Amino acid sequence: MLKFLDEKNIKFAFGLFLVVSISYLLFSSPEKIDLNPSEALEEVSPSHIQTDEYQYIISLQESFVSVAKSIKPAVVNIRTFNQTQKTHSGFHFFNNKFSFERLENFLDKIFKPKIYSVENLGSGVIVSPKGYILTNHHVIENAEHLLVQLSDNRSFEGTLIGTDKKTDLAVIKIDSFKSLPQAPLGDSDNIKVGQWVVAIGNPYGLDRTVTVGVVSAKGRSDLGITTYENFIQTDASVNPGNSGGPLLDLEGNVVGINTAIIGQGTGIGFAIPIKMAKLISEDLIKNGKVERGWLGASIQPLTPELAKTFKAAFKKGVLVNEVMPKAPAHKGGLKQGDIIVVFDGNDVTSPKVLQKMVAFAKIGKTVEVKVLRNGEMKTIKIIVEKVKS
Repeated sequence: MLKFLDEKNIKFAFGLFLVVSISYLLFSSPEKIDLNPSEALEEVSPSHIQTDEYQYIISLQESFVSVAKSIKPAVVNIRTFNQTQKTHSGFHFFNNKFSFERLENFLDKIFKPKIYSVENLGSGVIVSPKGYILTNHHVIENAEHLLVQLSDNRSFEGTLIGTDKKTDLAVIKIDSFKSLPQAPLGDSDNIKVGQWVVAIGNPYGLDRTVTVGVVSAKGRSDLGITTYENFIQTDASVNPGNSGGPLLDLEGNVVGINTAIIGQGTGIGFAIPIKMAKLISEDLIKNGKVERGWLGASIQPLTPELAKTFKAAFKKGVLVNEVMPKAPAHKGGLKQGDIIVVFDGNDVTSPKVLQKMVAFAKIGKTVEVKVLRNGEMKTIKIIVEKVKS
């Protein structure tokens, strides 16, 4: 009995203690606790979130914004118009040899051909304050009228200065009383694979669209797009309507002219290096056409069998098949059976490479050509002449 009372008293005391403790916590004023600076809780600052990686991303973003802002005024929208004829023959179900034949003849007498205006869209970039605009040949091909729209919505009738189908380049001109923004031209030889680039144009008529990517490859050729190919490959999104627009580095310099894509949605686009485009545009502005270099010799690839026959230890070079009489190559001393290994300081790796070198060599320039003749290396000098039309 006494043991039971003791346990009861203990439980009562414990319960009373709990009631008093809870009452104190609920109704008493909390005592202010001052912490030493070393004990204070560290505040979370935005600067702690902004790591080096974050700062790099922000800096990169600002570069894209800056390029787009500075170059957009020099990018133009080009609309081309030409005329075509269309008759009722567009109704294909009449093109058979059954009873509809008489009806077709009847329609021929009643309906006259109608004229329709066809519009194509493209882009261009202003490369001179005088109003010269660089674009693609296929953008303005067969166009009877050119309408150029600037970023401030001013529109001008464009005049075709010249076009070069072999590189898919063209120059048009507009006349304005106000000064025109000019895009700075960079050095396409110095761009690197993996480098960031920005494309600006008018895909599907969406005015001055900006896309971003990297240089995927350089020196792409044998694509069947143009005669002289040396494309910059990029994964910056390029779509129909981007043609003729600029490809830019992060300093806002034009490094290429966007030209072609491989299929829709592949993410593979090609741009003409600005070094080539600049040479072509200068010729078009000066002469209205392109004057290309000429040597007057026919060549072929150097196979291992031919290299052995002509005592060539080199794996590079091209074999000279024929030298035309009185041609620049003949005057310079080039001979049939020579193996050309270096042209104007550049290695010759294939016939197409040499053809491109000669075509873009300056007319009248004396170039050094290294050839392998009877197993011995010789250097000859040839004066490049204008190709005969």
